[in-house]
Amino acid sequence: MASTVETRPGYGQLLRTPGAWTFLLPGFLARQPFAMLTIGIVLLVQHTTGSYGSAGAVAAFTGVSMALFAPQSGKLADRFGQRAVLLPGVLVHAASVSALTALALADAPLWALSAAAVPTGASLPQVGPMVRARWAAMLGGNTSQAEGAGRGSPLMSTAAAFESVTDEFTFVVGPVLATALCTGVHPAAGLIAEAALTLAGGLFFAAQSRTQPAVRPAATAAEPHVSALSIPGVRVLAAAFLGIGSVFGGMQVALTAFSEEIGNPGVNGLLYGVFAAGNMLAGIACGAIAWKSGPRRRMVLGYAGLTLAASALWAVHSVALLAGLGLLVGLCIAPALISGYTLVESLVPASARTEAFTWLTGAVALGQAAAVTVAGQLTDEHGASAGFLVPLVGTVLALITLVALRSRLSARASGRIAARGMGHRVPVTVD
Repeated sequence: MASTVETRPGYGQLLRTPGAWTFLLPGFLARQPFAMLTIGIVLLVQHTTGSYGSAGAVAAFTGVSMALFAPQSGKLADRFGQRAVLLPGVLVHAASVSALTALALADAPLWALSAAAVPTGASLPQVGPMVRARWAAMLGGNTSQAEGAGRGSPLMSTAAAFESVTDEFTFVVGPVLATALCTGVHPAAGLIAEAALTLAGGLFFAAQSRTQPAVRPAATAAEPHVSALSIPGVRVLAAAFLGIGSVFGGMQVALTAFSEEIGNPGVNGLLYGVFAAGNMLAGIACGAIAWKSGPRRRMVLGYAGLTLAASALWAVHSVALLAGLGLLVGLCIAPALISGYTLVESLVPASARTEAFTWLTGAVALGQAAAVTVAGQLTDEHGASAGFLVPLVGTVLALITLVALRSRLSARASGRIAARGMGHRVPVTVD
């Protein structure tokens, strides 16, 4: 259904919202580890073992455990508050990363590294979803959903676009920073920095208790809590986000292998930074455009473009051409992600918002975990070009699922939703 939105409040107005900077700055700091963790593990373990397959396997254990535990973290944050989840989480994560780093440097066997990777991923703080939930609470996005459509703050769309740009910027800075530290300082420096940022940023963010969403009341027989995953549209989006994760994971491993093959490991950070920069630029554009098409259509078209762009990665053997194609792939990712999160806002009640965001974040992590495992094996046996096939296969499968089940991405009729405690929804564009 076409959007009727013609104007959108500016970013300047959004950032002048009282109290916003108290959680935006620590939130940005605490987000960096998510973009640094996988590449930091791949670079360290590949250095100590000499195998991309082993590096991918350890990173996969981290991604799978994060994907499994992230929604549970979201549920706990909705139920007990963000601070109660973050404080123990950042401490466990910093300790787990330190243990994994020490084991890798001690040439521990693969099973020990994999075991240490499980709590590392499970404890990764879900700061991005928490920031989005704070925007929603601050701007009135937690209004009862049975009150009728259209009563949320017009700044909600702007906040969602801003979050998209922020996320993409972390994927410009994070991998480049981790790669520079691992190649220029010490192979373990990337993970050490990741642990330090998690600890400092997470504790700082948790301290901003005045802006965290109110804790939801206990479920009752009359108003039971709705699980985000019980909504068919969320499951379809999660499947689509698996494919996006395959792009992130496959690109990280294949770009690292490509840089090694040409004898210039340092170019890896530049290539991945260009890829992430395309993602960020597309996020800025998506936030600035007053769309006349609905998010479901935009997501299908964006995903089709992503699949087409990913289809040529395996055939490119030039740094310049690979950078250009990586930029194009990045430009196609943001529209798909933003539209997907917008659809979540139209499908999921406020009481399950953080959980819904973490399901999608977890799906990206799970797809990334599978991708780094498969791409690691392929690059060990057949070189970097084979690793680039992983994003292609992942996006093709996800696109088929998205097209076949796209009807489930339509919001239910308001009357039926209200009867189940899921009425008014404010569309939000997030990434």
